[in-house]
Amino acid sequence: MSLQDELTAVERSLDDLVRSVGRLEVRLGGGLDVRRVRSDTDHLRQSLALLKQSAACGPAARGQAVQAEMVTISDAPYNSALWAGADDEGLGSRHGHAP
Repeated sequence: MSLQDELTAVERSLDDLVRSVGRLEVRLGGGLDVRRVRSDTDHLRQSLALLKQSAACGPAARGQAVQAEMVTISDAPYNSALWAGADDEGLGSRHGHAP
């Protein structure tokens, strides 16, 4: 089964879920629990739309592997001038006076 077929199947299942929640809402009323489930189904629909969008234009859709760019961080100490005039978080002001 292709990726598009899988996404279509998930979309159909989600549509069935939304219809089922609608029927429950009619039977149980609009209580907090039903509203929460309705909200969850709405979030699932939004998430699926984002997933379909990223699958359509992402590197995986074009058959390319995603590679993270490695960033080298030096072990050398930072220049102390970067921190001149800064207060240590949690220790308060260097001068002992509260703001």
